[in-house]
Amino acid sequence: MTTFASATMRRRRMALALAGLLSLAAMPAFAAYPEQPVRLVVGFPPGGGGDLYGRLIANALGKTLGQPVIVDNRAGAGGNIAADAVAKAKPDGYTLLLAMSGNLAVAPALRPQAIPYKAPDDFTPVGLILEAPHGLFVAHNSRFRTARELLDAARTQKLSFASTGAGAAAHIGMEMVKKEAGIEMLHVPYRGSGPAITDMLGGQVDCFFATASPLVGQVRQGQLRLLAITGNARNPAIPDVPTFKELGVNVPVTQWYGLVAPAGTPTPVVKYLADHLGRALATAEVRDAIRRDAATEHNLPMDGFGKFIQEDIARYKGAATPALLKEISP
Repeated sequence: MTTFASATMRRRRMALALAGLLSLAAMPAFAAYPEQPVRLVVGFPPGGGGDLYGRLIANALGKTLGQPVIVDNRAGAGGNIAADAVAKAKPDGYTLLLAMSGNLAVAPALRPQAIPYKAPDDFTPVGLILEAPHGLFVAHNSRFRTARELLDAARTQKLSFASTGAGAAAHIGMEMVKKEAGIEMLHVPYRGSGPAITDMLGGQVDCFFATASPLVGQVRQGQLRLLAITGNARNPAIPDVPTFKELGVNVPVTQWYGLVAPAGTPTPVVKYLADHLGRALATAEVRDAIRRDAATEHNLPMDGFGKFIQEDIARYKGAATPALLKEISP
């Protein structure tokens, strides 16, 4: 007579056998990945800082995958157009997003009603690529020689700072600086760093707060002066520039870039991509290019990257004030 225990064991064996057959059936499809070029959607026009990092990673990742990784520029709305396109793409591993703090942390934290996707829920994290500090810049002939001088002056004088747009990651970073330092400054948003720098050099604004990496070259050429950067430690590429943390102004936010896929992308495919992203980041070509611009590469795959995104969203939510939300509201 069949006992309950033996019947249970038989059902368990049958379930395991069925799972094995299903795994075998699925293996040929995955084993062939990638069978065609992979598309990397980048939310910047060609030639911009984000686009350059996207192409750097696309080239290196293509070499490790054995298939071309083609950059698809979908510029506009602070990277939100690109993010929306990937959120709606087929989750098969052939469409990836060059995610950044703006479209996967700032927008979801401060303007969730203004974006057509839900972050991070609509995405599967593949891996973090790099972090770059934000920096406080002044003109080469500015009266401010240090960040301390500028912050002290802001307590008694009406100073202004430029940004590349209301609601941009760097703008929110400067709002954090103001809050931590207990100062007020007039925000003057621009459409891009070019016009902002031109007006700063012309004396229309006192300083410019932006991601440091794209402007390090102009600092080295003597056109700009970099007074302080965000983050927890000085950057080896610019060792003479202090952090805000050293000044008692703790602003941990950075500009970061990473790879995400549409939600529902099969886990074996995501793991495969994460492994090859790690290989790409380990190459001297990629590592040296990132470090040269005062950024830092990070091989933080999958769940680790997902936690990183969640923590960054929480940081930006903490920066929200009624006045800020009113300024950046669409």
